[in-house]
Amino acid sequence: MTNPLAPGSLTGKVALVTGSSRGIGADTARYLAEAGAAVVVNYRSKAPRADKVVAAIEAAGGRAVAIGADLTDAASVTSMFEEAVAAFGPVDVLVLNASGGMETGMGEDYAMRLNRDAQVNVVDNALPHLADGARIVFVTSHQAHFIRTTPTMPEYEPVALSKRAGEDALRAKLPELDAAGVEFVTVSGDMIEGTITATLLERANPGAIEARKVDAGRLYNVSEFAAEVAAAAVEPIPADHTRYVGDVSGFPPEG
Repeated sequence: MTNPLAPGSLTGKVALVTGSSRGIGADTARYLAEAGAAVVVNYRSKAPRADKVVAAIEAAGGRAVAIGADLTDAASVTSMFEEAVAAFGPVDVLVLNASGGMETGMGEDYAMRLNRDAQVNVVDNALPHLADGARIVFVTSHQAHFIRTTPTMPEYEPVALSKRAGEDALRAKLPELDAAGVEFVTVSGDMIEGTITATLLERANPGAIEARKVDAGRLYNVSEFAAEVAAAAVEPIPADHTRYVGDVSGFPPEG
């Protein structure tokens, strides 16, 4: 996949991508670094995996550092931003990529704690550490963004509802963000082939991914969607603060 960002276009900028030790987050971090940004690779528990992402960025001539943080823990998030600023300076691009809720053994309220409460906590902690004109990119899915008008698979519903709750909570902060000179955009994508979520959905509901591919015409893969997320960090923000990736014809809008 070709990087949508021009080489050197983010030189002097700092980006922090949550949940970027693998998948969409890792590829987004690489695209931003290739464009010149110094990148903070955030991870929850898999330090070796995050270190590999950093090593790949550095091998390509970029700058990166891995910083672990449990986004559901306020003190951990505070420490993450303090370390990020100490390493590279104020953050210009904050990509809220980390999400979950289909994992086992994390508690019944884990999806809401991670996809809503933690997202708000990350933004609240980020504000004192953001550069002038910074941009926040929130990554979600069509299945979550349109959950009020389009039912999703039962296995994914807790995740969809919690991610929409997180999006709503962040949109409620738009006046505060505007006052602080911080831009905000949501990137909503269809199911992404090759992600952990898609794998778990397929395991719980065999044939689900192929059925969605037929309905949509095609599905983006991890690197293709990550390129859209990276582009959202720099391209003009749509009037409704939402960048749609992939087919939305099967998702009637609210109202």
